[in-house]
Order: sequence, then C-alpha cells, then structure tokens
Amino acid sequence: MAAVLEGSEVHMSTEERGGSGPDPGAGVTIGATVPTGFEPTAAEEVGEKIGAEARIGKDRGRIYFRIGADKLPLVHRLRSVDNLFVVVAEYNNYQFKESKEETLLDLQKLASQLPWTIALEVWKMNNALKKKRGRRRGGNSSVLTPKGDVSKEGDTEADSPRPEDEEGRDEDGGGCAPAERDAADKPLKFRVTCNRAGDKHSFTSNDAARDFGGAVQEFFQWKADMTKFDIEVLLNIHNQELVVGIALTEESLHRRNITHFGPTTLRSTLAYGMLRLCRPQISDVIVDPMCGTGAIPVEGAIEWQQSFFIAGDNNDMAVNRTVNNTNHILKRRQEGGSSAPGLRMDTARWDLCRLPLRASSVDIIVTDMPFGKRMGSRKKNWDLYPSCLREMARVCRPATGKAVLLTQDKKCFAKALSRMGGLWRRSHTVWVNVGGLHAAVYVLKRTGWVYGAAAEDGAEDVLSVATAVE
Repeated sequence: MAAVLEGSEVHMSTEERGGSGPDPGAGVTIGATVPTGFEPTAAEEVGEKIGAEARIGKDRGRIYFRIGADKLPLVHRLRSVDNLFVVVAEYNNYQFKESKEETLLDLQKLASQLPWTIALEVWKMNNALKKKRGRRRGGNSSVLTPKGDVSKEGDTEADSPRPEDEEGRDEDGGGCAPAERDAADKPLKFRVTCNRAGDKHSFTSNDAARDFGGAVQEFFQWKADMTKFDIEVLLNIHNQELVVGIALTEESLHRRNITHFGPTTLRSTLAYGMLRLCRPQISDVIVDPMCGTGAIPVEGAIEWQQSFFIAGDNNDMAVNRTVNNTNHILKRRQEGGSSAPGLRMDTARWDLCRLPLRASSVDIIVTDMPFGKRMGSRKKNWDLYPSCLREMARVCRPATGKAVLLTQDKKCFAKALSRMGGLWRRSHTVWVNVGGLHAAVYVLKRTGWVYGAAAEDGAEDVLSVATAVE
C-alpha cells in the first residue's frame, strides 16, 4: 500500500483502516453531483437543511459533506443534488505512475486495501430506506433502466445505479468489508463506472474501470453486470485527485417532478438552484413567462409554499405539459396520503411580449430563455430578447424586483440588456453546463426607474417616459 499511496493524502479514520462492522453512526462522507456552477448553492442548502459543512470538490459539479448515518433520510430530501454516493476513500494527491501498466496495477492492488466496511453498511441502510419509501408509495415507484456502462472523458457524471433491495449477511475477512449476499447466497451483481478529467493520465476511463473492476470482482467474488447491477462502484479521477465511492441513487434526482417532457426540459435541480439565487420570500409573486414543461414553477411551488407562482407559455403543448406535470404531483400526493397543501400556482397561455399582468405586480421572474438551437433561432433571439426584457421590466416591481434568466446566447443577451435604458442592473452571473453547452444564469435587479413607453431611436432603444422612484 505504501507504493500506491506514496505522497498521497487520504481522508480515512483509524477505525476505517481495518476491522469489520464499525458503527456508521460515527460519521460518513457523502458525495453529491450537482449542476456545474451551482456548487456554492448546493453547499448552502446542505448547511441549511442538514447542519453539515459542505466543501466543493476540485472537479466541477461535486460537493462533499460529513454526516451521521441517522441523517441519511435528510440527504435524500436535498433539492439541489443530482446523484448521491457514499465515499469509500478519498486521495487528494494520488501519485499516478507515468507508465500505464504500473498505474493500472496500482489500481488493482488498491481495490483490496480500501476500507469498504462503512460504505457498504451505509449502502445497506440506504436500501432499507428505499424499501420504506416504496411501501409508503404503494410500491408503484418507477425506475428507469440505466443506459449501460458508458465511461466518458472529461466533465461527466456517472450513470445512475439500480441497486436491488436485498438484505445481506456479513462476511469478515482480511480486515475488509462484508460482502453482501441475498437469502440464496447469490453474489451481488456490480459494475464500476469511472469518470476521469485531466490530460496527464497515461490511461483512459475504460482502462481504469476495467482493471479496478476486475480487482473488485476478485476481492468480493461479485458478478460483473453492466446493465442489471445491484451495486455501482464509482471511480472519480480529477487530475491528481481520486475518490472511490458507492452510488446511493437509482436515478438522477433531477427527474423527480417531471413526467411529461418537452424538447428542452430543464433539470429540476437546475431550476431549484436558479430559484435559490433570488431567495423567494413569503407572499412573493414569482413568474416563469416561458415555462416549457413547468420545471421552475413546479419546483418552486413545492419548496416555497408561501409564495405564489404563475407559469405561462405561448405554446399550447408547453402549457399542457405544465398542467400535466402539476396534476401528476397532486395525484402522487393524494395516492400517498400526503397532508401537504396543493401547489400555489396557476398556468396560462400568453404572449411573452404582452403579458396579461399589471405593471409592477411581480416580485421575481425566473425563466429558461430559448438558446436558439433546439428551440427558436439565434436570428429570432435578436428581436425576442429585447422585447421580453422590456416586458419583464414593465411587470416587475421597481427597486425590489429580481430576474434570474438562463441562456446560452450570451452575446445576444448582453446586447439586449445594454439597450434597456437602465431598467435592469446585472448583479452577478453563474456559468453553467447545460447538456454540454456553456450557458449563463444572469441575476438581474430591477432598478428604481418606472417603466413608461419605449421608443426606437435608430439602433438603440431608449425610454421616452422614465422617472426615478424617490
């Protein structure tokens, strides 16, 4: 092990280094993948809801926090995380060899030297927790079939695991973890997914997953299965950082609210992050004027029940999807016997540039603007963006109103914003990765200027009637 860990710093307690059956209540490290750019927002939520201090990983899109195992149910209630995993071991400065063969040999040796025990105990507890949730829902919860073992280079997320709810018995040996077995003593099915980022490695993601997975199979006597697996082992490599974990989620949590998808459905986790940026308050009126499938207002109505949400779109199919997704949430609550109140939101079909809302009646606007790729076009955005920013300024409350807008057409947005005559002030920008596209979330604050009538003056838009609020 000295050869493998030479010059490395590993986060591992004394109890985790050997022995069997330690109490996971003493504390475990949970890792979570989050929308890139929203790591601070996710860390803030962890501190607020769990009381744990989260740190942002070196690799974008990951956070880590330490909890007692009794708080595991709270972890699954986080709204900003996509996938969860329990950390087996973490090396901040792993010394990868220059030779591909030597590096892969080190990874093979590492599999039998890792402190698997606590992580596998947490995995078992997580399965029991899912059983309870399944019983409360009447056993009708759906699981999507994983796409297979796809290891990608660069900034990627692991495929979602599909663990079965199995009770196992412990087998001690060699100071290692228990190998989980079902009642018939059949070995677990597993796979290893490697996510690698960095250009100084002598090996590929597939190389690492194959050789490390072979060593895990030999060590536990598990059966490899790339699709119908019970347990997924994660090998996350970012430059010199190496993290080994076990997945705790069957599918990404961003799918939690949406059943009727559109061509550009926004992830629920990204929608939640955008909403947190504007910090909704009690009685706030929050509008999504381009709601699509309703991901933003549905997420908001579930989390901020003291605010009121209005969703709208100019497309009949989008409006229908939003209504169907809202009805699905209400039906799911009813079938589960939930006493939660209904969703405080309405849905309407409207013209984005002529909203049927009174001037200065909206507190917050949050929306996913058309990128000009799968929806709309870059050419149309040059007309659409100034018109919608102007209309948003009309309905938003002067001096206190906010807008959180997502777009990948950054050049067009910047130009449109500069032509607003001082109605909006950019607070800050969050850079995000949306389906492989480099996009931006702009946080705007409504200035104290009262919206009047806009007029065209050559290539620039100016306000013909605009007075400052004293």
